[in-house]
Amino acid sequence: MMKIGFLILFIGLSFQTVIAQTSKIDTEKLLGYYETQRYADAAQYLQSLYPADTQDVKALTQIAYCQMMAGKLPDAEKNYLKINTIQPNTVPVLFSLANINSRRGNITNAKTYLQQIIQLDSQNFNAYKQMAAYADTPEAKLEYLKKANSLNAADPDTAYDLAMVYNSLKQFQPAYDILKTAIAADPENFTLQQTQLPISNRLGKYQEVIETGEKLLKVHTDANVMNEMGQAYFYVKNYQRCIDLYKILEDLGMQNEGTLYFMTLSYRELKDYDRAAIYAQKTIDEAISDHTTLYYAALAGIYEAKNQYSDAVAAYKRGLTFGASNIIYYRLGLLYDLNLKQPKNAVTYYHLYLKNNPDQEKEKEQIAYAQNRITLLAVK
Repeated sequence: MMKIGFLILFIGLSFQTVIAQTSKIDTEKLLGYYETQRYADAAQYLQSLYPADTQDVKALTQIAYCQMMAGKLPDAEKNYLKINTIQPNTVPVLFSLANINSRRGNITNAKTYLQQIIQLDSQNFNAYKQMAAYADTPEAKLEYLKKANSLNAADPDTAYDLAMVYNSLKQFQPAYDILKTAIAADPENFTLQQTQLPISNRLGKYQEVIETGEKLLKVHTDANVMNEMGQAYFYVKNYQRCIDLYKILEDLGMQNEGTLYFMTLSYRELKDYDRAAIYAQKTIDEAISDHTTLYYAALAGIYEAKNQYSDAVAAYKRGLTFGASNIIYYRLGLLYDLNLKQPKNAVTYYHLYLKNNPDQEKEKEQIAYAQNRITLLAVK
C-alpha cells in the first residue's frame, strides 16, 4: 500500500501541468494503468492526448517513461532524445538514455551518457557505480569504484565490487577496510561478512575469522565459510576443530585438495601419523597441481616421523617428478645425511638445493647449514 501511495503522489505531481493543459485526461483511468503496471496502455493513452510533434516536456517524459517500463525501448529512446534536444543536460533524462542503451547492448552510448552526467555532477554516486561496470581495464574499474565508494561507503554492492578488485590485486588491507566499513553500516549483511573471511585469513586475523564464521554457520551451513574457518582454526593450532570442519565437507563430498591438505597437516601435528599419511595420499589423489611437490613433501615428512625412511625417500623423489623443489632437495639432503648416513647422496642434494636459487634472506640458515655440511662431508 505504501508503494501505491508514493506512486499516486508521484503521478499526481507529475501530471499537474498536463491536467492544466487539457480537460480530456481521465486521471482515474491513468492511475489504474499505473497501479496495475499496464505501462504500454498508459503510454498509448497519453499519446492519444497529444499531437505527435508535441514539445511538452512533462508529457513527453511520462510517455517515454511508460514506454521504457513497457519494454518499448526504441520508442522510449526516441522520446527521451526529443526531450534532451528541447531541454539539454537533464540528469534524469541522461540516466534513462544510459539505461535504455545498456539494455539494448549499446555500451558505448551508455558510457557516453554516464560521462555526460559526471561532467554535470562530479559527485553523482550512481554514475560512477554504473561506469565501473563498463570499465575497459581493471585500473579504470578500480578508479570508478573508489570514487563511488568515497561518495557512499555504505553501499554494499560497491563495497563488494571494490573489495574484489583489491583482492585480485592482492591488496588485502584496503579490501578488508572497505568491507569493514560497509559491514558496520549493515551488520546483518552476511554476503559481505562471508566475502571478508578469506581476506581476513590473508591478513592473519584468524580469531576474527573464527568468530564471524561461527556466527554465520548458525544462520546457514556454507562450504566456503567452513573452508575459511578450518584454515583459521589450523593457524591458531586448534587442529581437532580444523579436522572436524573439513570432515563434514568430506562426508558431503565437498572436499578439495586444500581441505585435505590441512587435514593432513592437522593429523600430523596431533601425531596421528597413520591418518596423516592417508590424507596426504588423498590430497595427492584429489588433484595434481602446482602444489603437488608440496603435498609429496608433506607425505614424506610424515614417513620420516614414523622412521619409514625408504618410504620418505620414495615420496620425496616422487614429488620431484612434478618439478624442482628447494624444500625437497634440502629435506633429502638432511635425510641422507642424518638418518641414512649416505654422505655422497646427502652432498648431491645439498648441492641441488643451493643451485636452485633459494631465497638468500628467508633461507639463510638452511643455506649456511647446507654449505657447512658439504664442507664437512667432503672431508670425510
